[in-house]
Parts: sequence; structure tokens; C-alpha cells
Amino acid sequence: MKATKTVLSPANLQSVIPAQAGIHTEHPITRSMDPRMREDDGSEDGGFDEEQVAGWLAQIPDPEIPAISITDLGIVRGVRVADDGACHVTITPTYSGCPAMQVIGDAISDALHGRGVLEVVLHTQLAPAWTTDWMTDAGKQKLRNYGIAPPAEQVIDISRLGPASAISRKAPKLGIACPNCGSTHTEVTSQFGSTPCKALYKCLDCREPFDYFKCH
Repeated sequence: MKATKTVLSPANLQSVIPAQAGIHTEHPITRSMDPRMREDDGSEDGGFDEEQVAGWLAQIPDPEIPAISITDLGIVRGVRVADDGACHVTITPTYSGCPAMQVIGDAISDALHGRGVLEVVLHTQLAPAWTTDWMTDAGKQKLRNYGIAPPAEQVIDISRLGPASAISRKAPKLGIACPNCGSTHTEVTSQFGSTPCKALYKCLDCREPFDYFKCH
């Protein structure tokens, strides 16, 4: 039977992750498993590296959208295996105060403990803020397959526009494709869908409602 304990790490965060301009990280949390209470379940026993850890994290589903992993979502910002065997994982919430972060932290600890990692150190990085640009292409396709329209990219070149014209310029209307039939003949029915990060749309061709993962 596995047992975990959560304590604030006394180590200075900057001794774990090099300081970077514009980076803000909360105090790390260390989650340790007592090896005497670990069952011999055939899991890995040491000898892991960052690439292996990243692969294990890629198998953890997002608690709100289980069709996509936390790595495809882009919230895993870094992985480092220390000389003492502790695994440091840096995560960024999709928005400040996201209630799913506790669940995600528990899932990361459980997954790595199950692979034989005895100490997991979680770092929550708040800046730079998460953006849908960090979502992988594979993750966006998984959203479509799940029935959610992925974020639509919108790029406007304002390099030749002055302040006045930039203010009066209207952004072109996004053609959000229906994940069910592929039609862009859609309209928004609510700015908020099943979660705050999604909007509710309706396809005017197949008449099916669907969630759209908003860009931010």
C-alpha cells in the first residue's frame, strides 16, 4: 500500500530551477513515499531520466477533459531528475486559482510513485501565464475527436498601423469549425460552456451544439 506525505520543501527554489527573467514560481511541494510501505507491483525501480518521466506524464489525463493529457494541454513546463533521485516537475495552471491543480498534482505524484520515484517535488509556475499556444497539435486533434472545437489561431499584422487605426480596426470573425461535421457555419450561443475556459457554439448545418476551447 502506498502512502504519501506533503510538506513544504525548505530548499530555495532558485537552487532547483535557474532564475529566469519574468518567471514567478510558488514554493515547491515535496511528496515522498515511504519505500517500506511500497508494494512490489512490478513498477520501475530507479534508473529513470527526464525523457522517461515526460513519457509517464504524457499518460496522465486532464481531470476536466480526460481525452487530452496534461502534457498535450501544455501545463507541464519542465522536468528535472536531481542527483539524489528526486524528480522535479514544474506545472502552470490554465488560469490563476484553477481548482484542478490539486488533483493534477496528486495524479503526478501517484503516477511517478507507481514507477518507483520515491520523491516528487512539484513546482507551480505562475508566470509567464499559460496560453492555448502551448497546447500541442496532437492535443488539439484529440479535442476534435472528443467533440470540442480546439482554439482557433488569429493573427493580425498591425506593424504598419498607427495608434488611431489600430484602435478602430476590427478583428476578423473567426470561423469556428464544428467538430462533428467540420462546417464553419457556426454561431456562439454562450460565452461560457461546461467550464470557464470554453464557450458554447451551435452548428447551423448539422444543428449540433458543441464546446469551443477559447483562445487565451
